[in-house]
Amino acid sequence: MTHNQESGNDQDSVLRKPVSRRDLLRMAGVGGLGLMLGAGGMGGFLQAGRSLNANSSPARNTGDQVPFYGLQQSGIITPPQDFLCFAAFAIRSKKLADVRALFQKWTAAAAEMTQGRMIGEWNEQHNSPPSDTGEAEGLSPSKVTITFGVGPSFFDDRFGLSGKRPAELRDLPAFNGDQLSEDWCGGDIGIQVCANDMQVAFHAIRNLARIARGIAVLIWTQEGFQRTAGADPTAQTPRNLLGFKDGTGNPDVTDKKAMAKTVWVQQIEGPAWMENGSYMVTRRIRMRLEVWDRTQLSEQEATFGRYRSSGAPLGASKEFDPLGLDRVREDGEPVIPVNSHVRLAHGDGSVQILRRSYSYSSGIDRRTGQMDSGLFFVSYQRSIAKQFIPMQQRLSQSDKLNEYIVHVGSAVFACFPGVREGGYIGETLF
Repeated sequence: MTHNQESGNDQDSVLRKPVSRRDLLRMAGVGGLGLMLGAGGMGGFLQAGRSLNANSSPARNTGDQVPFYGLQQSGIITPPQDFLCFAAFAIRSKKLADVRALFQKWTAAAAEMTQGRMIGEWNEQHNSPPSDTGEAEGLSPSKVTITFGVGPSFFDDRFGLSGKRPAELRDLPAFNGDQLSEDWCGGDIGIQVCANDMQVAFHAIRNLARIARGIAVLIWTQEGFQRTAGADPTAQTPRNLLGFKDGTGNPDVTDKKAMAKTVWVQQIEGPAWMENGSYMVTRRIRMRLEVWDRTQLSEQEATFGRYRSSGAPLGASKEFDPLGLDRVREDGEPVIPVNSHVRLAHGDGSVQILRRSYSYSSGIDRRTGQMDSGLFFVSYQRSIAKQFIPMQQRLSQSDKLNEYIVHVGSAVFACFPGVREGGYIGETLF
């Protein structure tokens, strides 16, 4: 089975199109999540960096918190939580001062939400909209993390920052088989929210969008899920919607040397404002579940190069056993097929990325009557050009898994380093 392919020119035009010029009528649809909720203004909303007063809501369950402040942003090497809400924004203002003020307000709000606090003044005034939308009131922080990044279009001529754009931060090249839709591509700003409760995660995106009103608008969002800690108290590697374990080959996030090599931008690489930051790639990958569900198990396992039940490489017995790419069968063919996903993703083993992906389900595609479900792929790496792109080029050319998937969305973001208490996200850039 093969899938239709767009021409390279069509793909390039989608990826190069400036996000800020999109049809803003989409604000009234899915892309307008939360923006209409702030009608009437945010009068009296918290100032950047201001602590809540004695009337603010109390913090909840400190054992369920992930620190917001630190050398690096949380949500990157943080153990993946159960749920994801991702949002891409386009900036409408042309003033750098507005953008700086937005990040300052976002920082203050994010710091409160990660502690399980309500945003802004906690009062009973009824003559103005509340400063917090309220759906997370009384809930624990649920280990929520909020991770901020900026896309290539952020560094156009609007804000005088073009000279500070990292060489690494550019739209991905067209890959074989891509069928990218503008609905899931690009963004001036990308925000990844992860939490162990979907309502807590949604609350964060909704309130960040509300704070941005008049400066930036949502252009696309994606929710994701994996098995919960309650369903799998042993915390095994999550399975994707094809039934196979996803993320077995990740580097050890507790190994500081491995993270410095794989994830965190180093001082020698520049620009200086990105030190201790990381580059994020997102890909919305639709799975042809109906076709996969009619495929024999032996064919499924040959496609991945792993056993479905254990996650072990073909020819091995345990999930984390070495791949053994040199093993051959009696007929001389490799035990792990040359076009299997695991062999092509591994390459020569010298390059890794940190995967942080979630499954998604967005109902039914009315054009085909099939499920609109798949994987919202998120990866972090020190270099997109040296890590992600070579890997994806191999996969796009000959991965047997391409018979069952299609990439429909794509975006890249430079995720800022962490922030000290009293500072704000993006301070090193601005």
